[in-house]
Formats: sequence, structure tokens, C-alpha cells
Amino acid sequence: MKITIEYDSCWRNSFLGGSNNEPVPKKGREFLGSMTSLKKEGNFKVCENTLDTVMGLLNRLIGDQRKLYQARSKLYETAYYFEELEDKVSFIDKPQFTNEITYIRNMNGSTDQNAFTGMIKVSDPVFTSDYSQPFWAVLSLDLKQVLDFIINNEQYADATIELDPLSIINRLELLNKEKALEIQGDLAKVIEVLKSHFPEIEYLNNKGLITPVSIYCSALYLQLARLETGFVMTTAKTKSGGISGISKRGFTKKDFMDRYTTGPKKTIWGNPFIKKEKIKGQGEVTSMMTKASGQLEISIDVDRIKGREIKTLIENAGVSSFYLGKKGLAYVSNIRF
Repeated sequence: MKITIEYDSCWRNSFLGGSNNEPVPKKGREFLGSMTSLKKEGNFKVCENTLDTVMGLLNRLIGDQRKLYQARSKLYETAYYFEELEDKVSFIDKPQFTNEITYIRNMNGSTDQNAFTGMIKVSDPVFTSDYSQPFWAVLSLDLKQVLDFIINNEQYADATIELDPLSIINRLELLNKEKALEIQGDLAKVIEVLKSHFPEIEYLNNKGLITPVSIYCSALYLQLARLETGFVMTTAKTKSGGISGISKRGFTKKDFMDRYTTGPKKTIWGNPFIKKEKIKGQGEVTSMMTKASGQLEISIDVDRIKGREIKTLIENAGVSSFYLGKKGLAYVSNIRF
């Protein structure tokens, strides 16, 4: 028995974690299609038609709307029609692929890491207090100066910076673009000093380098502690004792600006399903949504009587069109023995 399926524009990517062969978690399956998640290894999932795809399709065609793992389970009263037939099912897939950018809706309420909403509050005490200039001016120092500041407690009285949220975050973003540095000379001493103050922080990346922004952010925390001997620094700290949006290794723009704006964090409702990565020998490679159109031929090794029974079930269920995998359009074009 052969069942021919024609399909068009069926997605060949998955943007959810977990598996179709297990119950859905209470909070739903993890969404892996965000721009941040797609950068992580293994989260850009490319799928193809498998035996599970075919068996799920056959169950749908005969009117069984349970998920495949439910149909196969012994816990349900309704028997699994294909229980004795799965090993007799084979298929040939004849796809033609196209790639395009597809916009994926994200219903998790994630927020944009580099955006904010509302008006900017420049009058916050952290920018208008007596301690504000010496505190934030650490970010205006050049690299040699900030190393001296950390190692020798060198204070640069003439160092100044514009005291408003945008100026501070712009400076941090510039520092974040600086290349990582090798640990030599004064940098080795800096690591020792920082480790003595913040032993829980791992400053080196997987290549054994340190980023300048980590040095400056930790220098802010050192300055916070040093200034507490002469100023009341309560308004510079969060309830947990940190600096809003700034850790000892870096910063998050949305968290920093959240404190100094009148609006909430900007919600992301979707993003293009696209991944850019650099592959040795190929350069920068862009991966997008893959869609497939073509024909799926399903063969079931049964006698004519059983074949007619399956055909009757399919005709009685009256399924006109359906998804093949994810999205797209598919339909049965021919059933023959």
C-alpha cells in the first residue's frame, strides 16, 4: 500500500526545547527562537521528516488526534491502531528547499537588552550628590589610569564625566567594544587586587584574556567602597548592595536604564529567525528558516484487505489538509495498492 502526500512551504526548523515524544511541561516548552537563544550552540534546530513524523501523520489521517507518544502509550483505553504495523511502514521524502527570513512571535514577555521606554530621570541622586563626580569619573579614565587606580589607589581629581544616564551607558558601551587583553605586566597585578576584593568573580574568558569593561566595572565597585569612608553612598546602591544594571564583570543596558527611566523595560514580541556565525574556512555564515515543498511517499507492507481497511479509515476521517511537521500545507494526493 502506498500513500502519496503533496506538501508545500512546510517548516524544517524547530524553535522549542524538549521533545514531541514526552508530555508538555506545566510552564510549556522552552522558547529557543529568540536572538539571544539562537546564539547558543544547538539552539538553531534543523528538522527532517522521520518515522515519528510519518506515524503521527498516519494517526492524524485516520482520525486519531492524540499526540504520538499518547497513542503509543499503554495508559490510554483506546488502542493504538498502528501498534503492530510500525515496523512495516517506510517512506521516501522528495523535498525541494528554500530559505527565507521568518518573523517568530515570542509570547514569553522577554525584554530587549539594549532598549528602554519612558523619559530619562537625570535628577536621580546617584547623579546629583556630592559623591557623584568622583564615583562615575572612574569610567572616564584611560586604561593606564584605571590600572593605577586599582593597584595604587591613585585618585585623579581632575577626572570628570557628564552626569546623566545616557552619558554613563554610552561610555560603558564604548568600553564593551574594546578587545580583550592579555594578562601581563600591571594587568597581572590588577587581577590579584581584584581577586583579593572579589574572590567569587572569574575575570578571565575561555582564552585566558580579560575584557577592559570588566576592569572598569570592578573599579566602580572599588570606588564605591572607598568613597563610603567619606560619603553616604546609600543612594548609589541597590537593595542588595550592588550598582543598578552593573556587575563586577559587565553591565546590562536594560537593567541600568530601568532605574533611570519612567517607563517599564521594553517587551520583545518577536524577532527574525536567523543565526549568524563565523565558521573556520567559510567565514560568516547566515542560517535562516528552511521551508520544504515536495512529495512524501509512505509505504505500508500489508495485504490488500488491510490496505482497504486503512483507506476506509482515512476516507471516513475526511481530513482534507494538514500540517506536515510544522506549518505549511499538505494533503493526500493518491492512495494505491
